[in-house]
Amino acid sequence: MKKWIKRIGLVILGLLLIVAGFAAFIQFNGLPTFEPILKDLKVEVTPDRVAKGAKIAAVQCMNCHMGKDNRLSGMHMLDVPAEFGTIYSKNITQDKEKGIGNWTDGEIYVFLRTGIRKDGSYAPPYMPKFPLLADEDIYSIIAWLHSDAAPVQPSQKEPPPTIPNFLVKILSRSVMGPPPFPDHPIPLPDTNDIMASGRYYAVAAYDCYNCHSADFKSNSSLEPEKSVGFFGGGNPMLNLEGETVYSANITPDPDHGIGKWTEEQFLQAVKYGIKPDGTRLRYPMLTHTVLPDKEIQAIYAYLRTVPPLQNEVKR
Repeated sequence: MKKWIKRIGLVILGLLLIVAGFAAFIQFNGLPTFEPILKDLKVEVTPDRVAKGAKIAAVQCMNCHMGKDNRLSGMHMLDVPAEFGTIYSKNITQDKEKGIGNWTDGEIYVFLRTGIRKDGSYAPPYMPKFPLLADEDIYSIIAWLHSDAAPVQPSQKEPPPTIPNFLVKILSRSVMGPPPFPDHPIPLPDTNDIMASGRYYAVAAYDCYNCHSADFKSNSSLEPEKSVGFFGGGNPMLNLEGETVYSANITPDPDHGIGKWTEEQFLQAVKYGIKPDGTRLRYPMLTHTVLPDKEIQAIYAYLRTVPPLQNEVKR
């Protein structure tokens, strides 16, 4: 009997040593690196692409990268939960030393798809990846980054280095690692199909599901519908004062979601931050005045088809 107890103890000790060794490896090796992905691409900069890129950037890029110099020179992201560490966004202006002025169009394309930079380093989970975004919309973002727009003009500002914690390091090597690089072109949705367009805006272009599902860590970037609590809200987020704000349930549940909202009420909330009762939505929900009414109406129509979740979110 004593021999068996000793053997079991040795097995447990061995497992603990393996776990400790793995944890030490993750902690001291930092964020993962990957083999750089090469893509030959040259995007034609046109007024239409620049305009569309500016619209997408207003939703996806500006709030996280806008520095005190009114350029996308990076900032301290105070609204990232402390569980992710001390986070500074990068300089993505046209500066060739501090920004991305020396990046090729192909390198930007790969980064937006996967989060893998030109040197193989990886942008952690708090940097969105866009595996479902249409090629044309990525080209538009690239065109805008190359444009004369004031926010992308060169800035020599260099934010302090990000200090990711153990959780970020392990997530970057597991469930929040880089999505696979697509092996086929990704087309724009049929604009005559309001449901296809609404889904595209909600899960691919503007990433609404990412905040409005249960938790960033359980979201599925490739199959958003498999995200836990899809559009049911409750994701703990921070405002700029460090207070926890839970994302809203925007499924069509009539009691806890937006099932009783009209299309016009939804548009007023998304575009201007005004709820049906006249009060204002709280940060981190932003106003999206750049979005055309037609796109917001398509999102509303699509959300009406999402399975309702009776999730009462603490507000």
